[in-house]
Amino acid sequence: MNQHDELAGFEVLEDFERFSQVNDVFARSFWDVTVRTEKAERFYATYRRPLEKWRTANGFTQRDYALRNASWHVSDIFTELFQDQGRRDGFLDPLSMLREGPEQKVVLESSTETTAEIKHIAKLFGADIVGVAQLDERWIYTERFDHVSGAGKANTLPDGLTHVIVIGQAMDDELIKTAPSALSGAATGLGYSQDAAVLLGVAQYIRNLGYQAVPSMNDTALAIPLAIAAGLGEYGRHGLVITPEFGPRLRFGKIFTDLPVCADKPKPFGVKAFCQNCDRCAEACPASAIPAGGPVPVALNRSGLKGVNKWSVDGEACFSYWSKVNTDCAICVRVCPWTRDYSKRRNRLWRLIAGSRLRKQALRIDDWSKRGKRVSPKKWWSRARSEQ
Repeated sequence: MNQHDELAGFEVLEDFERFSQVNDVFARSFWDVTVRTEKAERFYATYRRPLEKWRTANGFTQRDYALRNASWHVSDIFTELFQDQGRRDGFLDPLSMLREGPEQKVVLESSTETTAEIKHIAKLFGADIVGVAQLDERWIYTERFDHVSGAGKANTLPDGLTHVIVIGQAMDDELIKTAPSALSGAATGLGYSQDAAVLLGVAQYIRNLGYQAVPSMNDTALAIPLAIAAGLGEYGRHGLVITPEFGPRLRFGKIFTDLPVCADKPKPFGVKAFCQNCDRCAEACPASAIPAGGPVPVALNRSGLKGVNKWSVDGEACFSYWSKVNTDCAICVRVCPWTRDYSKRRNRLWRLIAGSRLRKQALRIDDWSKRGKRVSPKKWWSRARSEQ
């Protein structure tokens, strides 16, 4: 294990294999009959057309779905813009609505100043957190998924790219508290729609300086190891990046570039040791998709990464539950003790305790506080009305 991997918490083994997007569970839902079930078909349909019969269950009404689907609208515009050409920007292909920059590059004073500047610009455009990682070929997909042919296609990137700017968009805390519900799915959609706008703006700025920039959401590469390498957080039991600012309540995007910037370093702050003592996400997962034991060196199924010793979530079981309830889940995000409002002093104090040898006491404090309990979606709507 190299020093950088050790700091990031990656234990990459000798039998490591780069991942093909064809095996991603969402890609498999297009071509693999074991994943593309009738329930999966209905799940996708709820994002595009009304249900034949609306449910009356709290959080799954027509109004809840109306908000969830509206939250995805900006992201969907880019994803579907070139769909007839075999592209799905942001999910299977990089975002492509960009202008060419000038041939002449702006001469930049130093990589340190450029790094600070690009982070400032990213936050100006709306990023909640931003970091920089060196481009690591291990996390680049061996191939992209072509939704038309149902097979792989070339995953090409321009020559000369050296770094990845990783951008995090926080998901709305109050919406996440209602998970699982179609209402909580609006937090996911808003995250992606905001992500698309920020990535395009920052990438165009870099291009306007005369450098290369390829904005990417779920396409092209695995975001989680890049976010960890960029110093944005640590890997959690639930397979998500836990950040000091928002816990696991984020969506990540990335920009591949040759802009001369400095790579950040992974910044462990006690998450791994905490997760070894905590299994709240595993207990709460209705699909039993999250492991209760320790990290494992093997993939649970073809949608898992081979040759990395880590907590591995069962993507097949997870997606099966999403298909069952007709929306994404996010229960693991809601119940995670790190999902807190860190603008409050008491939560910043809890974070210090959780990252120390007193982590078990921090876990008991979290249990005692009843934080993480599901909030009724009706209560969210009532609060929205009472604010007028």
